[in-house]
Amino acid sequence: MSQKPEVFISVDIETAGPIVGEHSMLTLGACLAYQPEVAFSMMLKPISDKAVPEALEVTGLSLAEASQDGLQPAEAMSRFAEWIDAQVPEGSTAVFVGLNAPFDWAFVNYYFLKYHDQNPFGFTALDIKALFMGATGCTWYETRSSAIDKVVKPHQKGDHDALHDARYQAELFRSVYDLSRRPA
Repeated sequence: MSQKPEVFISVDIETAGPIVGEHSMLTLGACLAYQPEVAFSMMLKPISDKAVPEALEVTGLSLAEASQDGLQPAEAMSRFAEWIDAQVPEGSTAVFVGLNAPFDWAFVNYYFLKYHDQNPFGFTALDIKALFMGATGCTWYETRSSAIDKVVKPHQKGDHDALHDARYQAELFRSVYDLSRRPA
């Protein structure tokens, strides 16, 4: 069985709340995990007026700002798909990488399937928290980003800007992946 080359893409999003399809994905940032300078970032127009105030407070975004400055979801997801396609050579597989990937992937998957008809990442994602747990044998509680930071000592920090966080996550991923490959 031949294995396809993998292109790891760190993705982070900021949303108006936790419910896929009800709350809006407001920003998306992505970068190649091994070339974080190769990046993509966008703001999207909200799909509803529903928001959790704490979610907006964390990001510093507003629905009004996203309504004014964001792209329509169909255009946004088309642009993101084109960017992914440009980064992933033919015969290779795009791998979605995230910190708490199930949350981010769920929104990205929903938006791709609703507004673009297909998800270039397929139906899976690589979660840095789970990778760290497997590499270290730690508890789930010890997979918080602050706990991972103490072990891998990244240069960057997360700040709830989707592109900044994608680059931070890329650094975490590289370190945790290296840690997972060390002999026991």
